[in-house]
This record gives sequence, C-alpha cells and structure tokens, in this order.
Amino acid sequence: MTESDQHITCREVVELVTDYLEGALNADETSLFEQHLNFCDGCVTYVDQLRLTTETVGHIAEDDVPPEARERLLTAFRDWRAS
Repeated sequence: MTESDQHITCREVVELVTDYLEGALNADETSLFEQHLNFCDGCVTYVDQLRLTTETVGHIAEDDVPPEARERLLTAFRDWRAS
C-alpha cells in the first residue's frame, strides 16, 4: 500500500495528538495526521482545543491553584488511574 492509500481514523488522531503537538511523530505519521485534518473538521476542532488547553495550562504555576482545587484534581486523577 502506498502512502496515498493509507489513512488514519479519528480514533487514531485522538491516540496520536499528544505526539503530534510535541513534534514526536515521524514524517510519514505527520503527513497522514495532517491529511486527516484536511477533511475532518471535528478532529481539527479537537486538536485546536487540546493545543489551546495545553498552552493555557502551561502558564499556570502550581501556587496559582488553590489548595482545595489542587486536592480535588489529585483525587480525580487518582480515582481515574485506579479505574
């Protein structure tokens, strides 16, 4: 199968989005990822929202999060990992 015959699904976009945003995909994977974005508005929205969230959260210092909110987040992550 040639690269032009290959494609990735929306599910694969979700699985690969972090690597894509970090520039960790190889050239072929990046090309397939971006080809998918060319025809899938839903995935474009998802990638844009994740990019904005990552950029925004990156500007928040730990001390900016109130202790009670920090504890709720930590509990939520612990519960999520346990399930």
